[in-house]
Amino acid sequence: MDNKANQIPQEAFDWYDEYAHGGMDRRTFMKKLGTLVAVGYSMAVLTSALLPNYALAEQVSFNDSDIIASYEEFESPDGHGKGRGYLVTPTIKKANFPVVLVIHENRGLNPYVKDVARRLAKAGFVAFAPDALFPVGGYPGNDDEGRTLQRGLDRGKIQYDFLAAAHFLKKHPLSNGKLGAVGFCFGGYMVNYLAAVESDLLSAGVPFYGTPAAKELRKNIKAPLMVQLGELDARVNKSWPEYEEDLKNNNVDYKMYMYKDAKHGFHNDSTGRYDKENAELAWHRTIAFFAEKLA
Repeated sequence: MDNKANQIPQEAFDWYDEYAHGGMDRRTFMKKLGTLVAVGYSMAVLTSALLPNYALAEQVSFNDSDIIASYEEFESPDGHGKGRGYLVTPTIKKANFPVVLVIHENRGLNPYVKDVARRLAKAGFVAFAPDALFPVGGYPGNDDEGRTLQRGLDRGKIQYDFLAAAHFLKKHPLSNGKLGAVGFCFGGYMVNYLAAVESDLLSAGVPFYGTPAAKELRKNIKAPLMVQLGELDARVNKSWPEYEEDLKNNNVDYKMYMYKDAKHGFHNDSTGRYDKENAELAWHRTIAFFAEKLA
């Protein structure tokens, strides 16, 4: 993690987490940051560590010769009618690939999540990253507006859109019929939801710092899960003990990794919350898990 980010008090990251999830408006968030400026912190350092810089979030170029990236639409009759996502396939000629649905945070399909899809394709999977904001024009180019747009959409219809996307990908001509899903924050919740809403839909799920599906749905979970949590993510982690109890009671094949000193969003390499060592370890585990479960 960047040294500047290490110098920022944890409370600033907690404020950002609250702001990013609708518990605080931007004016209040900036006012709270101002209290740190008053005791010697630079506002430029604070905002550069907390707010995303997507120029940093390209580990695999869309021009990489090992992959092909495009957009595909899918039908979503119970959701918003139609959806669209970012499809990335390996260039290698092969009949059937393991397929992975990539689910963004609560702000639409931003450049970081598209890069995650490219990383999966680079590793030999067909990846599909839907944009929940497609019904309102797609990711608008900045996270603040993206959050506002996503908050304005019907959450139930969004869930149906991702369910439709999962079926679309599982049945894709390039698919071997085994579907994995990985998601971050809201996307982590969606992975848990997809595993619970239809028992036979997923063959593997990796929720990064996502809350569980509704309690009454959890009895349906059959897919193996790899749960990735950051030690400093108090908001999400408080839901884990009850969720783990339900997974145990239902004999779900699961693993949970708690990453030491990692914040909520530690895998996102566009912000100061990024923890390179933990993110790379979590991603290595994710790829190995999918390779095992989706083969």
